[in-house]
Amino acid sequence: MKRRVVITGIGIYSCIGKNTEEAAASLYRGKSGIGTDPARTAYGYHSPLTGIVERPALKDLLDRRLRATLAEEGEYAYVATLEAMKTAGIDGDYTARHEIGILYGNDSSAKGVIDAHEIMRNKKDSYLIGSGGVFQSMTSTVSMNLAAIFKLRGVNMTISAACASGAHAIGLGFMFVRNGLQDIILCGGAQEANVYSMAGFDGLNVFSKRVNAPEKASRPFDAGRDGLVPSGGAASLIIEAEEHAIQRGATIYGEVLGYGFSSNGSPVSQASDEGSLIAMQRALTDAGRKAGDIDYINAHATSTPQGDTSEAIALGKLFGALRTPVSSTKSMTGHECWMAGASEAVYSLLMMQHGFMAPNINFETPDEYSRSLHILQQTKEQQIETALSNSFGFGGTNSTLILGKYYK
Repeated sequence: MKRRVVITGIGIYSCIGKNTEEAAASLYRGKSGIGTDPARTAYGYHSPLTGIVERPALKDLLDRRLRATLAEEGEYAYVATLEAMKTAGIDGDYTARHEIGILYGNDSSAKGVIDAHEIMRNKKDSYLIGSGGVFQSMTSTVSMNLAAIFKLRGVNMTISAACASGAHAIGLGFMFVRNGLQDIILCGGAQEANVYSMAGFDGLNVFSKRVNAPEKASRPFDAGRDGLVPSGGAASLIIEAEEHAIQRGATIYGEVLGYGFSSNGSPVSQASDEGSLIAMQRALTDAGRKAGDIDYINAHATSTPQGDTSEAIALGKLFGALRTPVSSTKSMTGHECWMAGASEAVYSLLMMQHGFMAPNINFETPDEYSRSLHILQQTKEQQIETALSNSFGFGGTNSTLILGKYYK
């Protein structure tokens, strides 16, 4: 018999909040975390727009030896995980006595690679890279470091699936726990925010150029959108089997009800309404729900012309006639890339917890495809029983999560 999978810990570190309390307040107010970074212009970017994410101060939180192997995104993930562990009621004594797994989404660690290259280019001596450089440069840097820091002894893997990485990490964790392979897993996603990480994307001309009003640059579904805004940070969730959570007296913040996935089978940068639709339908089937059971949709919509159009077509087929409320929290955060699926699960849970639906800010003029959707322009105070969250990525990877309030 498949087990119910609940969420007992939530942590976030992003451009709209360094913890869940700050993030919830920003979501409710429709507060943007987007700004400009002069370093990007100096480096050669055509767009300096980005989510403004402050590096956390870890000196008093983490031993220097452990800090040495942490890449930037690992620092964000560490802080988000501290909060998730605290809300889950898990401390060092508990992890020493119980097996906890980790499945974390990440798809780059550019700064570590470039820093090592610069040392080699300038000094011609690999000994000068240092042992920390190896562990900072690997795509699995987040999961390996968190597993070591928090002494996690269960499944230990990085999920690398472009902008769906964080959502797939939660979905796979859900499957592990539901099928009895693990009782409790740390899931999440992380994204570096340095100038090295997104230069290739800037070169594809996918970033907004609306530099005169950064907070208005990310405009999911709006007819006037001109590109996405990159962002970063990390989000962590503790998911576990219902009976395990009850047995240890944990507070339950929500439930993972379903997970859907698909691949477009199309060119690497081409979105697909058919692929999006399949992922959503599969998630609904997995959750034992119908489209009419969904109270709120946190759309993937990144503010790109093609991507938003494909998703709008798919959403229209399933939810258009139902007038299900839709918003993309990327209108406030920008596109948090590898962490987006995890952060948007956290954002959806915070809305569920506080009884509101966040607005899709900067949505002023619908286009022919978004016109059929009930896109929220203002915060809506309404209880959410069941939410659907979409995450799609380059290479045609699609992930849909269905989250619900927990009832015993």
